[in-house]
Amino acid sequence: MSFLNLEGKRILVIGVANRKSVAWHVAKTLEEEGAEVIYSVRSDARKQSLQSLLRDKPVYVCDVENKEEIGRLAEDVSANHGQLHGMVHSIAFANYSEGFKPFHETNRDDYLQATSISSFSLVELANAFKSHLDNEASVVAISISSLTITAENYGYMSPIKASLDASVRYLAKSFSADSKVRFNTVNPSTLKTSASAGIPGYLESYLFSEKLTFRKEALKTQEVANAVVFLLSERSSGMNGSSMTLDQGMGINYFDGDVIKLAMRPESDKVESKKGE
Repeated sequence: MSFLNLEGKRILVIGVANRKSVAWHVAKTLEEEGAEVIYSVRSDARKQSLQSLLRDKPVYVCDVENKEEIGRLAEDVSANHGQLHGMVHSIAFANYSEGFKPFHETNRDDYLQATSISSFSLVELANAFKSHLDNEASVVAISISSLTITAENYGYMSPIKASLDASVRYLAKSFSADSKVRFNTVNPSTLKTSASAGIPGYLESYLFSEKLTFRKEALKTQEVANAVVFLLSERSSGMNGSSMTLDQGMGINYFDGDVIKLAMRPESDKVESKKGE
């Protein structure tokens, strides 16, 4: 038996987009640990695009904006696979088609849609699957590390991700009334994924955040997957309603000497020129 003891456990992974996505790295790692992974993707088109990647694997289609589809997903997965030992929520969407605006100009429909998909969908999924989860199942959602930072180019998604973390805490409390099902989040810093590439100005943010890490190297998607798999396992049984930050020290390293020198370079040049006068 391996340390994580995930062999034969049935885990639903929601949100695989491509080989770069967190969900795919999680699923691959789970399968390496001997778990039975069941996949849910947002559309038939996405399922078709993943045909070569998910060939011969159980794949279901569920658009989480549609409550009926969430209910049908729970019924179909339960009928075909029985109880689940875990579930991974790796879904996020924001409409940036109009570019970034000041937060107070956020479009109402865009905000509500992003909340429905990126946050409230977890509540509806948990409710739909409640009777289909093993009594000691583990549910893990992918959030972000910068919940208390006004990341300008992340737009309105930061407060929406904060609502996801809050929902996880309340789900953990709610489910504790009659089960031992656990809810936690993994909160990574900037990653190289296809989804993040769609955020305007993300490359600059990624390079900047990399300089703030202790190791001067950005977080790897596989490192996120490792944390998720740990939380899905019985070895994390003491964690419930928690947010696990993975950022290689970025969030506490604002006064890194090298970063200060880079940020203050124009002022430093002025000081040097005055000395030379």
